[in-house]
Amino acid sequence: MADGQYKAKLQDVRANAARLYKAAPEPMKAFQSLVNATLKDGALSVRHKELVALAIAIATRCEGCIVHHVDAARRHGATREEVAETIAVAVEMGGGPATVYGATALAAFDEFAA
Repeated sequence: MADGQYKAKLQDVRANAARLYKAAPEPMKAFQSLVNATLKDGALSVRHKELVALAIAIATRCEGCIVHHVDAARRHGATREEVAETIAVAVEMGGGPATVYGATALAAFDEFAA
């Protein structure tokens, strides 16, 4: 993969989301309220919640979600080893296709960490 590919993908995801927020502000504000209410430290830390979201993103094969949640998990202190274990859980739940998206998640983590 080309250097910077996942950083560029993350920028695209953010730019596309900004356009959607502008086009449909009320539903997107409601969605953002859900995100804000969910992604707080509680019984699970934000780091752990981002790892759960990453596993779901891998299992559902959402590349934009993967790069977003890899970046967020890393920013909240997730280690490469935690990301690798999260990928393993996603593969167990998502089967063969999750191995492809899991490899994407690991490559994105390595790029963001560089």
